[in-house]
Amino acid sequence: MDATIYHNPRCTKSRQALTRLEEAGANVTVVRYLDDVPTKAQLKKLIRDAGLTVREAVRTGEAEYKDLGLADASDYALLDAMVAHPRLIQRPFVVTAKGTRMARPTEAVDEIL
Repeated sequence: MDATIYHNPRCTKSRQALTRLEEAGANVTVVRYLDDVPTKAQLKKLIRDAGLTVREAVRTGEAEYKDLGLADASDYALLDAMVAHPRLIQRPFVVTAKGTRMARPTEAVDEIL
């Protein structure tokens, strides 16, 4: 099985999800989204396919969230901010042929293995 993980190696949940994929025998493509930032269209698709709202996919605890005044921002503005400041992207997104999930909790990956 092929899988893609939008990964931040400094994130515990992201590392746990990657380990879970590897233990399941998946052929994993790792996208370090802080370096290889998804486009707005790609990000919108990931969020939609995971069954999330844009707001659910934003890391509200990051300094950029407060500094940019995003509490009342539209989905369009949030997506722009996430592309410009990828630390705002909730992680990890995992994609397989069976679907897309936000691996929070990590066990959510099991739904698409």
